[in-house]
Amino acid sequence: MISEFIIEDFKLTSGSKALVKTTYQQFGKALGTAPIVLINHALTGNSNVTGAQGWWSAIVGDYKVIDTQRFTILSIDVPGNGFNVNSDYAIKNYKDWQLVDVAKIQVRILEHLGVNELFAVVGGSLGGQLVWELAALKAIKIAHIIPIATDWKATDWLLANCKIQDSILNNSTNPIYDARLHAMTLYRTPRSLKQKFERERDKDSIFKVENWLSYHGNQLQNRFQLASYKLMNHLLTTANVLRNYTSIKDLAQVISADIHLVSVDSDLFFLAEDIWETYIDLCTEKDNVFISEIKSIHGHDAFLIETAQLQNILKPIFETKTHEHNHKHHIVWNR
Repeated sequence: MISEFIIEDFKLTSGSKALVKTTYQQFGKALGTAPIVLINHALTGNSNVTGAQGWWSAIVGDYKVIDTQRFTILSIDVPGNGFNVNSDYAIKNYKDWQLVDVAKIQVRILEHLGVNELFAVVGGSLGGQLVWELAALKAIKIAHIIPIATDWKATDWLLANCKIQDSILNNSTNPIYDARLHAMTLYRTPRSLKQKFERERDKDSIFKVENWLSYHGNQLQNRFQLASYKLMNHLLTTANVLRNYTSIKDLAQVISADIHLVSVDSDLFFLAEDIWETYIDLCTEKDNVFISEIKSIHGHDAFLIETAQLQNILKPIFETKTHEHNHKHHIVWNR
């Protein structure tokens, strides 16, 4: 069931105020009866994490790795994410927002629900950046943070590509479609496209890779709002958990949660080398930092495609009976 949450006159980090309208969903066990897992969605996602229309049903559900028979699952929509397309939820002043504002709204919703402790917070891409932001606020006790195919900061490479996206979204005559075409070439890799299409053409002699791009452009255009795309793309650029810290090492000292980093070796959006650099920095300050790497030709989207590998990575975390358990530093390769 989708629940609505409204905050009037919410003060943004930029100093402006906003009427916040968003929604959240709960799956699995009733609140107060089981450990709670918060799942954050990525740029074009929403709170439908499981079920018939769930974007992560391979991972979340009855007897899945994140087991709805054992956990209470919460998922909160980023305000203005386009999930409520027939409402007045759209955010026009998108550049007034920062990702930390979304994290603060999550805290308000969790407090409203009486939640002061989370077993895990997990998310991929933008959702993983939000995992970092929530952990840095230190407002909710968290046992495990699991940022997947993401980093705590917006790198120069990410900023550059989000600038291109923003330019397309503000200047194209077909903005959602065109921006999605560009984005899909970042979410995959040359090897992935070569394996999938091999320069084949359809019956009209159009390259199949072109049809694939057009399909994704049309699909997003049919379900996404322009205001939502502008906002979500902008939020990627605002990730930075060091507002109140001099370095990631300083932040590591105050995060008690186990930190489980997951990179993708072929990721062209959040580079694996950047995530490994974060891991090395954290390891100098914390013992409970772990890293896994998905091996795939598919690039950034591998965190959604390589479900078997991701299941292997998450299984030891979510099968534990208590917060005290044994880990080992590991890389998970294709099996």
